[in-house]
Amino acid sequence: MDFRQLRYFLAVSEELSFSRAAQKCFISQSAISHQVSRLEQELGAALFERSTRVVRLTNAGSRLVPIAQEVLSLETQAYAVAKEPRNRIRITANMSFAPQSLDAVARVRELHPDLDIEFVIKSFAERIDAVAAGDSDIALVRGAVDRPGLETVELGVEDLLIVTSSQHPLSAFSTVELGELAPYPLLLPPRHSQVLIHSVVEDAFVEVGRRVQLGPPIAKDHTATLDVINHPRGWTVLYASTVTGVPRAGLRIMREARGRLRVPVCAVVRSGAAGSPAMAHLVDSLRETMDLAATTGPAPEQAGQSRHVTTLGP
Repeated sequence: MDFRQLRYFLAVSEELSFSRAAQKCFISQSAISHQVSRLEQELGAALFERSTRVVRLTNAGSRLVPIAQEVLSLETQAYAVAKEPRNRIRITANMSFAPQSLDAVARVRELHPDLDIEFVIKSFAERIDAVAAGDSDIALVRGAVDRPGLETVELGVEDLLIVTSSQHPLSAFSTVELGELAPYPLLLPPRHSQVLIHSVVEDAFVEVGRRVQLGPPIAKDHTATLDVINHPRGWTVLYASTVTGVPRAGLRIMREARGRLRVPVCAVVRSGAAGSPAMAHLVDSLRETMDLAATTGPAPEQAGQSRHVTTLGP
């Protein structure tokens, strides 16, 4: 038995769905099913009643829920007490958060000149584990995290921008209605590696009563922008904060006309940690820079025409 299995068990117990729990944990459904099955084998008891239509906790599963919650909370506390207190805040994120983070750090340093603020690059799962272990103080993520001992603080939202080849039938325009993209294949990495983006796009299509058409998955050694050039009828999406460095030759960048493609941006901290003055100032500064990036992010291709009134939401 390990902590990861307990986290996955709790996710399924809360969602009563292996697919939704997998999305919540940003892993594949087969992986979460495998880990829960291993936990059941080790305990010698079924934790869930499974059928094609419903997932329910068994009596054994119901008894395990409070124990698993307590164990994971103790895990976080154990890591926290082992760390020597110091006048330092360590941010962990991926490189796409670097520009906004550096702006926020500069602001906080003016208020707290003796505070060391570090920025460490980690994968999504490593970020959450680092905060839980006390190795990092704040993790920047897109989406939300539900884990005992941690809390999620909303910082803002970020737009997903639509990218096509300049040869695409819709490429003459700077905004596009989501439904107009339905006939064309969406090019993305496999779902298990980009659960959040897949979910946001699929939900947006459901909202307009259409179904997204997925093209062949983007290979690990390919980039989305190259694949849309090679497949002129395809399209992809990129986070607005990452578009600045994308070469524009052969590409068109557009906004979805009704602002339906938006992703929450959050900070994950240990429970109660956001209340310290320095951390509170950092969270406030990150919220300002993230919101600014979402509102004034890179403009779509200037040469395009707009057929629609663009409303990007609140």
